Amino acid sequence: MVYKSVVRKTLFRMHGGDAERIHETTLRAMTALSPAARLVRRKAVGGRTVFGVRFPNPVGLAAGLDKNGRALPTWGALGFGFVEVGTVTRHAQPGNPRPRLFRLRDSEAIINRMGFNNDGALELANRLDRLGPLSVPLGISLGKSKVTPVDEAVEDYQASLRALYRHGDYFAVNISSPNTPGLRSLQDRKALAELLSALNETSADLAGSSARKPLLVKIAPDLTDEAIGELLEVCAAHQVAGLIATNTTLSRDGLAPADQALAGEAGGLSGRPLAVRAREVVRFVSRETDGKLPIIGVGGIASVDDAKRMMDAGASLLQLYTGFIYEGPGLVRRIARSLV
Repeated sequence: MVYKSVVRKTLFRMHGGDAERIHETTLRAMTALSPAARLVRRKAVGGRTVFGVRFPNPVGLAAGLDKNGRALPTWGALGFGFVEVGTVTRHAQPGNPRPRLFRLRDSEAIINRMGFNNDGALELANRLDRLGPLSVPLGISLGKSKVTPVDEAVEDYQASLRALYRHGDYFAVNISSPNTPGLRSLQDRKALAELLSALNETSADLAGSSARKPLLVKIAPDLTDEAIGELLEVCAAHQVAGLIATNTTLSRDGLAPADQALAGEAGGLSGRPLAVRAREVVRFVSRETDGKLPIIGVGGIASVDDAKRMMDAGASLLQLYTGFIYEGPGLVRRIARSLV
């Protein structure tokens, strides 16, 4: 209640309401808290092992909020059971022109067209070297650099995987962001098969005599059931460890009347309007794989009820982003406790 009535109101008014500047200010504060956050030890609540990784609780921070891993110790101290950084690309890139982040308050949603703005894979690896061990598992989301043609995407992903392999507990192959031209074409059967085959080969080389680290695929909510079915066949053939469902959507269904003026902004929509579709995708994937493929459910989770519905649909783990922004850190702990 304090977060929503005081903290959120204050944050949303900063910088004239510029969502990206507010995000940057908040992230700087989280980064400054990192040394103290290292001293916080949270008790595991509902811990579980999924795709061979032990998670102290099933509630994670989704990729995109801390792309460059600047505040990693703080997320664990706030109660997250794992953190996914990125999406990171082989080449550092500024992303799309501003403004590119829009808050739709009445809908509890966000539209972004960030365009994978990040410091690059090598810089993230250097930062993680300096940071040392974390208190919770780390996922790393990999994407294609904008300057790299789609037909050269495989090498791009491989280079990032090589740079970061020693740091990640799992790796997410992001082929579903709507904000990088041509990226979603990598969800097609032939392109995805080529990409996964190459990444598995690279992982095997990097792992040596050890087991390969889990490789997950992040999919779009805008795919048809037929397209998801084909994607699942490719994932099975290439021993993908899990699926992240879902990324942001191009749909503008479910927006509140007060937010319709922003509906025309290009980019992916996240938050409450995505909740139903995200659960539908998770349920479909779970059914098609007989519940054998682990799923990280993400999209529109803003309450304990949302979290339970996502788990009931077939998710093994959850991720928060937009719900965390609107509901605050207390949401993480409430969900974790409810899933014990």
